[in-house]
Amino acid sequence: MNISKPKIKITFLGTGTSTGVPMIASTHPVAKSKNPKDKRLRSSILVSWNDVNYVIDCGPDFRQQMIREDVKSINGILLTHEHADHIAGLDEIRPYGFQMGEVPIYLSQRVLHNLEIRFAYIFTTKNRYPSAPKVKATVISHHKNFVLDGLEVIPIELMHGSLPILGYRFGSFAYLTDIKTISEEEKNKLKNLDVLVVTGLRKEPHTTHFNLEEALNFIDEIKPKKTYLSHISELLGFHNEVSKELPENVFLAYDGLKIEVV
Repeated sequence: MNISKPKIKITFLGTGTSTGVPMIASTHPVAKSKNPKDKRLRSSILVSWNDVNYVIDCGPDFRQQMIREDVKSINGILLTHEHADHIAGLDEIRPYGFQMGEVPIYLSQRVLHNLEIRFAYIFTTKNRYPSAPKVKATVISHHKNFVLDGLEVIPIELMHGSLPILGYRFGSFAYLTDIKTISEEEKNKLKNLDVLVVTGLRKEPHTTHFNLEEALNFIDEIKPKKTYLSHISELLGFHNEVSKELPENVFLAYDGLKIEVV
Protein backbone atom coordinates (compact mmCIF):
# COMPACT_ATOMS: atom_id res chain seq x y z
CA MET A 1 0.00 0.00 0.00
CA ASN A 2 1.30 3.44 -0.91
CA ILE A 3 1.90 5.78 2.02
CA SER A 4 0.99 9.40 1.24
CA LYS A 5 1.91 12.70 2.89
CA PRO A 6 -1.20 14.84 2.40
CA LYS A 7 -2.06 18.16 3.96
CA ILE A 8 -3.73 17.36 7.29
CA LYS A 9 -6.47 19.52 8.78
CA ILE A 10 -7.07 19.41 12.53
CA THR A 11 -10.31 20.63 14.11
CA PHE A 12 -10.38 20.89 17.89
CA LEU A 13 -13.78 19.47 18.79
CA GLY A 14 -13.18 19.95 22.49
CA THR A 15 -10.26 21.15 24.61
CA GLY A 16 -11.54 20.70 28.15
CA THR A 17 -10.73 18.30 30.93
CA SER A 18 -13.03 15.51 32.13
CA THR A 19 -15.57 17.86 33.72
CA GLY A 20 -15.60 20.34 30.86
CA VAL A 21 -15.32 24.07 31.40
CA PRO A 22 -17.25 25.42 33.16
CA MET A 23 -17.60 22.53 35.54
CA ILE A 24 -21.07 21.90 36.99
CA ALA A 25 -21.66 24.03 40.11
CA SER A 26 -18.27 25.72 39.81
CA THR A 27 -17.70 29.10 41.43
CA HIS A 28 -14.24 29.55 39.89
CA PRO A 29 -13.85 32.91 38.07
CA VAL A 30 -13.07 31.17 34.76
CA ALA A 31 -16.42 29.40 34.99
CA LYS A 32 -18.09 32.83 34.80
CA SER A 33 -16.03 34.05 31.85
CA LYS A 34 -17.87 35.56 28.88
CA ASN A 35 -15.02 34.67 26.51
CA PRO A 36 -16.12 31.74 24.29
CA LYS A 37 -12.52 30.47 24.34
CA ASP A 38 -13.03 29.74 28.05
CA LYS A 39 -15.93 27.37 27.27
CA ARG A 40 -14.48 23.91 26.73
CA LEU A 41 -16.18 20.65 25.80
CA ARG A 42 -14.45 17.35 26.55
CA SER A 43 -11.21 16.81 24.60
CA SER A 44 -11.39 15.40 21.09
CA ILE A 45 -10.10 16.28 17.63
CA LEU A 46 -11.14 15.69 14.03
CA VAL A 47 -8.26 14.72 11.72
CA SER A 48 -9.06 15.24 8.02
CA TRP A 49 -7.16 14.68 4.77
CA ASN A 50 -8.12 13.85 1.19
CA ASP A 51 -11.85 14.11 2.02
CA VAL A 52 -11.66 11.59 4.87
CA ASN A 53 -12.45 12.28 8.52
CA TYR A 54 -11.19 10.45 11.58
CA VAL A 55 -12.13 11.40 15.13
CA ILE A 56 -9.84 10.86 18.09
CA ASP A 57 -11.97 10.01 21.14
CA CYS A 58 -15.72 10.01 21.47
CA GLY A 59 -16.68 11.68 24.72
CA PRO A 60 -20.02 12.75 26.18
CA ASP A 61 -20.08 15.89 24.00
CA PHE A 62 -19.66 13.99 20.70
CA ARG A 63 -23.14 14.79 19.35
CA GLN A 64 -22.81 18.50 20.10
CA GLN A 65 -19.34 18.60 18.55
CA MET A 66 -20.40 16.89 15.33
CA ILE A 67 -23.39 19.18 14.90
CA ARG A 68 -21.37 22.31 15.65
CA GLU A 69 -18.73 21.41 13.04
CA ASP A 70 -21.34 20.05 10.57
CA VAL A 71 -19.45 16.77 10.12
CA LYS A 72 -21.51 14.93 7.51
CA SER A 73 -19.50 11.71 7.58
CA ILE A 74 -16.65 10.02 9.39
CA ASN A 75 -14.35 7.19 8.34
CA GLY A 76 -13.60 5.95 11.84
CA ILE A 77 -12.77 6.70 15.46
CA LEU A 78 -9.45 6.24 17.24
CA LEU A 79 -9.65 5.86 21.01
CA THR A 80 -6.89 6.81 23.44
CA HIS A 81 -8.27 5.05 26.54
CA GLU A 82 -11.43 4.01 28.34
CA HIS A 83 -12.16 6.91 30.70
CA ALA A 84 -15.67 8.29 30.36
CA ASP A 85 -14.64 11.68 28.97
CA HIS A 86 -13.09 9.83 26.03
CA ILE A 87 -15.66 7.09 25.27
CA ALA A 88 -19.03 8.03 26.81
CA GLY A 89 -20.45 9.30 23.50
CA LEU A 90 -20.15 5.97 21.71
CA ASP A 91 -23.91 5.57 21.36
CA GLU A 92 -24.05 8.87 19.43
CA ILE A 93 -22.26 7.34 16.43
CA ARG A 94 -25.59 5.80 15.32
CA PRO A 95 -26.32 8.38 12.57
CA TYR A 96 -22.97 7.56 10.95
CA GLY A 97 -23.87 3.90 11.23
CA PHE A 98 -27.07 4.61 9.32
CA GLN A 99 -24.81 5.78 6.47
CA MET A 100 -22.06 3.18 6.53
CA GLY A 101 -23.34 0.21 8.52
CA GLU A 102 -20.45 -0.55 10.84
CA VAL A 103 -18.37 2.35 12.14
CA PRO A 104 -14.66 1.43 12.31
CA ILE A 105 -13.05 1.97 15.70
CA TYR A 106 -9.36 1.57 16.54
CA LEU A 107 -8.37 0.80 20.11
CA SER A 108 -6.24 -1.33 22.40
CA GLN A 109 -7.34 -4.79 23.53
CA ARG A 110 -7.89 -3.51 27.07
CA VAL A 111 -10.11 -0.68 25.90
CA LEU A 112 -12.10 -3.04 23.68
CA HIS A 113 -12.71 -5.35 26.63
CA ASN A 114 -13.86 -2.37 28.69
CA LEU A 115 -16.30 -1.24 25.98
CA GLU A 116 -17.69 -4.76 25.61
CA ILE A 117 -18.74 -4.54 29.26
CA ARG A 118 -19.89 -0.93 29.43
CA PHE A 119 -21.65 -0.99 26.03
CA ALA A 120 -22.64 -4.65 25.97
CA TYR A 121 -25.72 -3.90 23.83
CA ILE A 122 -23.45 -2.63 21.03
CA PHE A 123 -21.22 -5.68 20.97
CA THR A 124 -23.74 -8.45 21.63
CA THR A 125 -24.70 -10.87 18.87
CA LYS A 126 -27.80 -12.17 20.67
CA ASN A 127 -31.19 -10.43 20.77
CA ARG A 128 -29.57 -7.34 19.38
CA TYR A 129 -31.63 -4.13 19.46
CA PRO A 130 -32.16 -3.17 15.79
CA SER A 131 -30.99 0.45 16.04
CA ALA A 132 -28.04 -0.15 18.37
CA PRO A 133 -24.78 1.22 16.98
CA LYS A 134 -22.67 -1.18 14.95
CA VAL A 135 -18.90 -1.02 15.13
CA LYS A 136 -16.02 -2.78 13.45
CA ALA A 137 -13.25 -2.96 16.03
CA THR A 138 -9.58 -3.13 15.06
CA VAL A 139 -7.19 -3.82 17.92
CA ILE A 140 -3.99 -1.79 17.76
CA SER A 141 -0.96 -1.29 20.00
CA HIS A 142 2.05 0.98 20.24
CA HIS A 143 4.21 -1.83 18.90
CA LYS A 144 2.92 -1.55 15.33
CA ASN A 145 2.06 1.32 12.99
CA PHE A 146 -0.98 1.08 10.73
CA VAL A 147 -2.37 2.83 7.66
CA LEU A 148 -5.67 4.70 7.32
CA ASP A 149 -6.70 5.78 3.83
CA GLY A 150 -3.12 5.97 2.62
CA LEU A 151 -1.74 7.77 5.70
CA GLU A 152 0.53 6.03 8.19
CA VAL A 153 -0.54 6.32 11.83
CA ILE A 154 2.00 5.82 14.61
CA PRO A 155 0.51 4.83 18.00
CA ILE A 156 2.49 6.16 20.97
CA GLU A 157 2.29 4.71 24.46
CA LEU A 158 1.79 7.29 27.19
CA MET A 159 1.34 6.80 30.91
CA HIS A 160 -1.77 8.41 32.38
CA GLY A 161 -0.63 7.97 35.95
CA SER A 162 -0.24 4.17 36.10
CA LEU A 163 -2.56 3.53 33.12
CA PRO A 164 -0.99 2.94 29.70
CA ILE A 165 -2.89 4.87 27.03
CA LEU A 166 -2.31 5.77 23.38
CA GLY A 167 -1.39 8.96 21.61
CA TYR A 168 -1.22 9.18 17.82
CA ARG A 169 1.10 10.64 15.20
CA PHE A 170 -0.08 11.47 11.67
CA GLY A 171 2.78 12.69 9.50
CA SER A 172 4.41 15.62 11.30
CA PHE A 173 1.46 16.04 13.72
CA ALA A 174 1.07 14.29 17.09
CA TYR A 175 -1.79 14.26 19.61
CA LEU A 176 -0.96 13.34 23.22
CA THR A 177 -3.80 13.67 25.67
CA ASP A 178 -3.86 12.73 29.38
CA ILE A 179 -0.09 12.29 29.54
CA LYS A 180 1.90 12.24 32.78
CA THR A 181 5.01 10.31 31.71
CA ILE A 182 6.46 8.75 28.56
CA SER A 183 9.38 6.39 27.99
CA GLU A 184 12.49 7.37 26.09
CA GLU A 185 11.64 4.77 23.44
CA GLU A 186 8.25 6.35 22.80
CA LYS A 187 9.75 9.85 22.78
CA ASN A 188 11.79 8.76 19.78
CA LYS A 189 8.53 8.60 17.81
CA LEU A 190 8.08 12.34 18.32
CA LYS A 191 11.10 13.65 16.46
CA ASN A 192 10.77 16.38 13.81
CA LEU A 193 7.20 17.38 14.57
CA ASP A 194 5.66 20.43 12.95
CA VAL A 195 2.72 20.47 15.38
CA LEU A 196 2.25 18.84 18.78
CA VAL A 197 -0.94 18.81 20.84
CA VAL A 198 -0.36 17.94 24.48
CA THR A 199 -2.13 18.17 27.82
CA GLY A 200 -1.65 21.29 29.92
CA LEU A 201 -4.22 20.69 32.64
CA ARG A 202 -3.52 23.40 35.21
CA LYS A 203 -0.67 25.21 36.96
CA GLU A 204 -0.67 23.09 40.11
CA PRO A 205 0.84 19.58 39.91
CA HIS A 206 -1.53 16.68 39.18
CA THR A 207 -1.03 12.96 39.76
CA THR A 208 -2.04 11.78 36.28
CA HIS A 209 -1.68 14.75 33.88
CA PHE A 210 1.00 17.23 32.87
CA ASN A 211 0.59 20.55 34.59
CA LEU A 212 1.69 23.64 32.68
CA GLU A 213 5.31 23.50 33.84
CA GLU A 214 5.65 19.82 32.91
CA ALA A 215 4.06 20.44 29.52
CA LEU A 216 6.45 23.31 28.77
CA ASN A 217 9.46 21.24 29.85
CA PHE A 218 8.32 18.40 27.59
CA ILE A 219 7.85 20.79 24.67
CA ASP A 220 11.35 22.17 25.22
CA GLU A 221 12.70 18.61 25.08
CA ILE A 222 10.74 17.44 22.02
CA LYS A 223 11.12 20.74 20.17
CA PRO A 224 8.14 20.75 17.80
CA LYS A 225 7.79 23.82 15.60
CA LYS A 226 4.43 24.65 17.21
CA THR A 227 2.51 23.28 20.18
CA TYR A 228 -1.11 23.59 21.24
CA LEU A 229 -2.12 22.85 24.83
CA SER A 230 -5.41 21.00 25.35
CA HIS A 231 -7.30 18.97 27.99
CA ILE A 232 -7.46 22.18 30.01
CA SER A 233 -9.27 22.81 33.28
CA GLU A 234 -10.62 26.10 34.56
CA LEU A 235 -7.78 26.01 37.12
CA LEU A 236 -5.26 26.85 34.37
CA GLY A 237 -6.77 30.33 34.21
CA PHE A 238 -8.35 32.64 31.65
CA HIS A 239 -7.48 31.87 28.04
CA ASN A 240 -6.33 35.38 27.19
CA GLU A 241 -4.23 35.79 30.35
CA VAL A 242 -2.49 32.41 30.14
CA SER A 243 -1.80 32.90 26.42
CA LYS A 244 0.35 35.95 27.25
CA GLU A 245 2.53 33.84 29.55
CA LEU A 246 3.41 31.18 26.97
CA PRO A 247 6.52 30.92 24.74
CA GLU A 248 6.05 32.32 21.25
CA ASN A 249 5.59 28.88 19.65
CA VAL A 250 3.13 27.55 22.27
CA PHE A 251 -0.60 28.29 22.15
CA LEU A 252 -3.73 27.41 24.06
CA ALA A 253 -6.10 25.43 21.87
CA TYR A 254 -9.79 26.29 22.03
CA ASP A 255 -12.98 24.64 20.86
CA GLY A 256 -13.52 25.08 17.14
CA LEU A 257 -9.91 26.01 16.35
CA LYS A 258 -8.78 24.72 12.96
CA ILE A 259 -5.17 24.31 11.89
CA GLU A 260 -3.40 22.75 8.89
CA VAL A 261 -0.24 20.68 8.93
CA VAL A 262 1.61 20.24 5.64
